[in-house]
Amino acid sequence: MYLTVSNATKLYGSFKALNDVSISIEDSEFVCLLGPSGCGKTSLLRIIAGLTGIDKGEVLLDGKSLLNVPARQRDFGIVFQSYSLFPNMTVAENIGYGLKVRKTPADKIASRVTELLNIIKLPQAANKLPGQLSGGQQQRVALARAIAVNPRVLLLDEPLSALDAQVRSELREEILQLQRSLGIPTLMVTHDQEEALALADKIICMNQGVVVQSGTPSELYHKPATRFVADFMGTSNLISTRKIRQVMPALLSTRPAGDDDLYDACIRPESIKLQCDIDGESIVKSIGFLGNLSKIKLDSPLGDLIVEIHGAIDLKENQKVSLDISASNCVWVINDVIGAST
Repeated sequence: MYLTVSNATKLYGSFKALNDVSISIEDSEFVCLLGPSGCGKTSLLRIIAGLTGIDKGEVLLDGKSLLNVPARQRDFGIVFQSYSLFPNMTVAENIGYGLKVRKTPADKIASRVTELLNIIKLPQAANKLPGQLSGGQQQRVALARAIAVNPRVLLLDEPLSALDAQVRSELREEILQLQRSLGIPTLMVTHDQEEALALADKIICMNQGVVVQSGTPSELYHKPATRFVADFMGTSNLISTRKIRQVMPALLSTRPAGDDDLYDACIRPESIKLQCDIDGESIVKSIGFLGNLSKIKLDSPLGDLIVEIHGAIDLKENQKVSLDISASNCVWVINDVIGAST
């Protein structure tokens, strides 16, 4: 493991922001810390960066402790949501700032700045001030400044959340291409599960100061361990064991042993097949057209369901339909949300 955090605990008064958290990042790996606001992900990133102290635990880089290493000596590149560019410096001066602090020769700074301006697709912006750039362009400059010093690790704290949807999508792709080409181990904090799915080699999902599941995007989406992860990682139909037993007992064939309250069924919307059926027990409540995707809300014996269908559909509101759900598409998750099952 290139970067590891072991048993990290962080207190703010009586509030425990992190509770015995352990994570790892491999060399060249892109890792996303994913979770709702207040789950501890930014506290963890700041501890790794050296911007916040730790009450218990260890942070190791390439096997060496960082606990007594000041933030400025860790050789990490950091990009924040707010860009944090120097408003009175030109774009070129902002990008070259870290190199200037390190007393890099002026000609090498100029060469590096030119190289990075080309990489971030802003070759004509060298002499502009940050205020003359769009939000997306400013974030590109912040990213270039972070990687100018060839950091050992790149830390990104919700760098795209202040941007509109189209710019966010474009910059997301550029960040991934840049990280892949440079091979910098990268840790990105986000609350956007679509962002994490698109970017990460590994997702670390957090809630209430602990890591609830870690794995590839595919693993967390298709094999969520808990109700919280299933609900947070995209849209899920979460159904209690009792309801499944009453309506579709055949789905219980894949359920682990245990009390009814222990596991809930997670059925992804794209896994449910519909068929028009005048004798069907389910009714189409609404149809949301989303281009190549239709999101259908059903009133069914299993409760309210969401079904997603790609391509053309021949359904209308209030139409009766029958459901086809395979036991193999029913993932059983630990019910970690008190009172969630019905």
